[in-house]
Amino acid sequence: MKKKRVFSGVQPTGNLHLGNYLGAIKNFVNLQSGNDCIYCVVDLHAITIKYKPEELRLNTLEIIASFLAAGLNCKKSILFNQSSVSAHAEFAWILNCVSRIGWMNRMTQFKEKAGVNKENASVGLFVYPTLMAADILLYDTTHVPVGEDQKQHLELTRDIAQKFNNDFNCEDFLTIPEPLIQKEFSRIMSLKDGKKKMSKSEASDQSRINLKDDKDIIAQKIKKAKTDSLPIPSNKSEFDSRAEAENLINIYQSVSGSSLENVLKDFGGKNFSFLKERLTELLIEKICPIGKEIKKLLKDQKYLKSVLKEGNLKANVIANNKLNKIYNEIGILNIDY
Repeated sequence: MKKKRVFSGVQPTGNLHLGNYLGAIKNFVNLQSGNDCIYCVVDLHAITIKYKPEELRLNTLEIIASFLAAGLNCKKSILFNQSSVSAHAEFAWILNCVSRIGWMNRMTQFKEKAGVNKENASVGLFVYPTLMAADILLYDTTHVPVGEDQKQHLELTRDIAQKFNNDFNCEDFLTIPEPLIQKEFSRIMSLKDGKKKMSKSEASDQSRINLKDDKDIIAQKIKKAKTDSLPIPSNKSEFDSRAEAENLINIYQSVSGSSLENVLKDFGGKNFSFLKERLTELLIEKICPIGKEIKKLLKDQKYLKSVLKEGNLKANVIANNKLNKIYNEIGILNIDY
């Protein structure tokens, strides 16, 4: 049976947190077993909004350090940065010419990121989805791990691929990727507001557990995490209007790998102080070693760059081979100098 080819990208915006780990990176590690995995630091996506060049360089290395610290193996998976494979940008332009403005106008993430003043947003942010489609389609990706906020982009990628195949009468030339939805995973929310997603852009650092937080900081953040005065629910139906209670239970369940049913059985009816103590112990056991390894790896930038170099070479071979075939399909004269 042919292996699945899995592709996913992470923006180098720095300071990865528990939500990033549980929502993406932990799953990346699990997918290494039995699949052909390609994981990309999407630095070209990162420049669609205002940024600092030096921070971008450091953040790119931090993502690779985080990948490795969490358990990704650069011998099993291809780890690379997007800008080092020029085929991504070239193919994105071709897909810009295939895609339709109406499709871009319907993308909700552009509206969220651009805010009320859309006229001042970059063109790059507007066509961000076609670059994402190029990232995926360039590698004949069969499966893409997606969360709720990425489903629309993957659906667009599938539409673009289908239109390309139809426009150039090349059925099945671009592989139509399927979504990989994590089972038994709940979105990780802010420690200060259970209705908001845990985010690195949140002003208060108390709202999130960063992967590089030490044990004392983790303990302090969990202790101060917002809860309510009622006992912990014993079943899922009791979570209505108790977003913070649900969030702490979901974090425990996701980190421990236990079922929600078993977690509620263990903690139902107890006070939140008991859950917070157990959750703190669990996070220190599971997350602190990752944070220590990230810090250690960041001290050896030469090694991190060597990992990127190796991954960039492998990615370029696959991407350039596909791009040459794409040029041939669309009628571009490709003369080998």
